[in-house]
Amino acid sequence: MQSEKKIILGKNREKSALRYHPWIFSGAVDHVEGTPSAGETVEVRTNGGTLLGHAGYSPASSIRARFWSFDPEEPINEMFFGKRIHDARLLREQLKLGIAGVDLPADSPDANLTACRIIHGEADGLPAIVIDLFGAYLICQFSSAPADYWKNTIVQALHKEFPHVRGIYERSDADARRRDGLEESGGLLWGEEPPEEYTITEYGVTLLIDLKHGHKTGYYLDQRENRQAVIPYSRDADVLDCCCYSGGFGLRALQGGAKSVVFLDAAKNALDLAKKNMELNHFPMDHAEWMQADIFLQLRKLRDMGRSFDLIILDPPKFADTHSRLIKAARGYKDINLLAAKLLRPGGHLFTFSCSAAMTPELFRKVVGDATRDAGRKALLVKSFAQSSDHPHALDFPEGYYLTGLHLILP
Repeated sequence: MQSEKKIILGKNREKSALRYHPWIFSGAVDHVEGTPSAGETVEVRTNGGTLLGHAGYSPASSIRARFWSFDPEEPINEMFFGKRIHDARLLREQLKLGIAGVDLPADSPDANLTACRIIHGEADGLPAIVIDLFGAYLICQFSSAPADYWKNTIVQALHKEFPHVRGIYERSDADARRRDGLEESGGLLWGEEPPEEYTITEYGVTLLIDLKHGHKTGYYLDQRENRQAVIPYSRDADVLDCCCYSGGFGLRALQGGAKSVVFLDAAKNALDLAKKNMELNHFPMDHAEWMQADIFLQLRKLRDMGRSFDLIILDPPKFADTHSRLIKAARGYKDINLLAAKLLRPGGHLFTFSCSAAMTPELFRKVVGDATRDAGRKALLVKSFAQSSDHPHALDFPEGYYLTGLHLILP
């Protein structure tokens, strides 16, 4: 049965959709038939009338619609969302993450994980929807009008798919909602509210996280596997963990036998949480130094003080979420990497990251290479990083590859 509400694309503007890219930009739309409301499902048709699939409508956004399905025969209803969520859980089980119902041997390195991303937006066929599992709680972000439109249906499907959870909580406070004409939204969606501080385990480290007010959904799960990479290079090392947040990388360095770790962050509450995590894991407090400061200013101060380190982690917040801010972001990444190169001892290790989607891996390597060169240092690439495996990247959606990182040795 045909819908009366349709998006008709301009002539020859269907190429992106035929490659299964889930976004339809406003410039690709010839006209809209009917009067769909924000978030409502519409047919997407070529200028010649061929049905390409069904999408959620966002009249206030430059991303005018997001495909729910490229199958013209697939209805968008409760069963659709239930199947998408079920398939996403099965994928995480297939990844052997040690959660979401997977039984692993007790000695498996992944058997003590209690948190992971369950829904990763477009990669899981649910655009603008992010859902993270933290033990007994699901934390959700609905970042578009279509996602918001189906919120109650999605919560019901989550409750059915994850019957062990005690609560489903919303943290839809991202800037993306404003671009869709939506205000921030948060609070309890089902069950009981999560506590102010909640404990998870990750590869042998116990972590207190703030599910209600912490960054993103409470914790940076996308760096979970990358944090493990510092352990082999940490023994007897002096470590600088920049933008440490709750201490993820620095705690791994201490787990690997670091002699000292400087935890640097601009936010006092982040450092307070990192201190609690130090105590929770019984790491010696005299192995840690705490610096509440801006990364750009503090790296210069450390340079002027003559400080040096064996291992430096640069994990700053997003510098650019759009291409219009890319040039300024590139300057920022170059600045901190140049300063880090000057602080690193000969033979030291630099782990440097960008979570700016507009910063491609190729451009990031060039920026970091220019920085180390200007610092008078040679840099050898040991390994490249991306987001953890529970944050999959659909090859038809390059925008989904947002986290890039490098492990460098500077002889």
